[in-house]
Amino acid sequence: MRQMRKAQRQKDAEWALSVFDRAPYVTVSMNRIDGSPYGIPLSLVRRDDITFYFHCAEEGEKIDCLKHNSIVSISAVSKCTPKFEEGTNNFTEYFHSAIAIGKAEIVTNDNEKIEALRLLCERFLPKYIEHFPEAIERSLNRTTVVRITLTEPPVGKCKP
Repeated sequence: MRQMRKAQRQKDAEWALSVFDRAPYVTVSMNRIDGSPYGIPLSLVRRDDITFYFHCAEEGEKIDCLKHNSIVSISAVSKCTPKFEEGTNNFTEYFHSAIAIGKAEIVTNDNEKIEALRLLCERFLPKYIEHFPEAIERSLNRTTVVRITLTEPPVGKCKP
């Protein structure tokens, strides 16, 4: 029985990760210095089962929040279809969603930054990848890359 539950949790985590992979934006939620919430949709890419990346400017509210508290929540919706079901006179919505908790850290190793930025380019602009080396040369030193390492398995929900 325990083995079956573990296998099901693994299957559920894999499904939730696939939601993150399909979502064009992932909302990253964090806390401001005053304790108020701050959530922002970002373009994230996943390296493996526990590692996500995004890039941003060297300064700004995201960086201030993460320096104050590195724990973040990420959430995504990869399918969202509102529907009126005539037979039952019911309003409903079909969706695929996922959420996870992790720790965010600014990447300081240039090789890891380049790997993360390459993954982002390959996911969002693959047909322009031949321009990647020039962009890295021009802007690596002024681009911040943030790594989010999941601290617990992601979970997802759906209404197909």
